[in-house]
Amino acid sequence: QVQLVESGGGLVQAGGSLRLSCAASGRTAGRNPMGWFRQAPGKDREFVAAITWTGGGTLYADSAKGRFTISRDNAKNTVHLQMNILKPEDTAAYYCAAGNNNLAILAKAPNYWGRGTQVTVSS
Repeated sequence: QVQLVESGGGLVQAGGSLRLSCAASGRTAGRNPMGWFRQAPGKDREFVAAITWTGGGTLYADSAKGRFTISRDNAKNTVHLQMNILKPEDTAAYYCAAGNNNLAILAKAPNYWGRGTQVTVSS
């Protein structure tokens, strides 16, 4: 079992930046691919970005490419999502996720979820 705790959300103006962090704990926390999803009010949860457990591979949604960067620090069992040039449409609850397989499967069906952190981008 893997436990995930997000932090770093908040209120930011359009064009600004935020860095989300996710601390993982549990038996295999350091060897899981991990990622981020988001859910805006009234919308389905959607994939944002994911990273392999080595950090050597990443996957991004089109909406995140060029603006968001996912990274991980396995020494601290932590994954980060650096979000730049934020837009009002990025407003959502952001959820950390972890999987037991590859990035493609993680992007569709994670095995573990955090409880989320709210990001609000004002125009």
